[in-house]
Amino acid sequence: MNLKGAKVLLTGGSSGLGKAMAELLIEKGAKVLMTGRDEEKLLEVATELGAIPFQADVSMQEDVDATYEYCEEKLGGLDVMINNAGIGTRRDTIDELDVDDMIELYNVNVFGAVRMAKEAAKIFRKQKSGNIVNIASTAALKGYEGGSIYSSSKFALRGLSMSWQAELRRDNIRVFNINPSYVPTAFNQPERKERDLEDNKLTPHEIAHAVVAALEMDDRGYIPELSVHATNPF
Repeated sequence: MNLKGAKVLLTGGSSGLGKAMAELLIEKGAKVLMTGRDEEKLLEVATELGAIPFQADVSMQEDVDATYEYCEEKLGGLDVMINNAGIGTRRDTIDELDVDDMIELYNVNVFGAVRMAKEAAKIFRKQKSGNIVNIASTAALKGYEGGSIYSSSKFALRGLSMSWQAELRRDNIRVFNINPSYVPTAFNQPERKERDLEDNKLTPHEIAHAVVAALEMDDRGYIPELSVHATNPF
């Protein structure tokens, strides 16, 4: 697709991967409406990048509904929806697992993505075109010790991506599942403070590049799943 003039809705755009994706998409000429829960930080980043901000929490259906109403008002349509909003949890082994913690995380990482994608699919089916990008994780490919909650949420998102691919391709809708490896960001940090970047680790820009490159492929083709690893993180 040609991203110049494309109408993009991005969740979790206030920092890290979301901010980097918004920045590169805007550089390509796209119009980006981004959401986040921290209104002050969202406004600051949106002003810096030239994006349209909208304070919203994907774990709340009323916020999702309001997001799409605002999107129609400000963008007048939609070409790309990126499910980037996500939260982490502490590393809990099986004997420490708390179902309430699991429900809280799933309500953002899984159910939030479902809420957003369901509304996007309605728009895309009517226009017989569109793109859904789900930001999963390499934790969706292999579990790890203490990762039952987070890893399983990303396995779920990956499974959703595959199911939606099967359902939506006939309407010319592309669904991309992106699996970033470890990126030092504010993710799962107290007060959402950004981590320092490391020379041998990924930065948010590698993930943004992967997403934009996948979207820019001609609409007759798509990349169902893309995993991005640091070349030498050791």
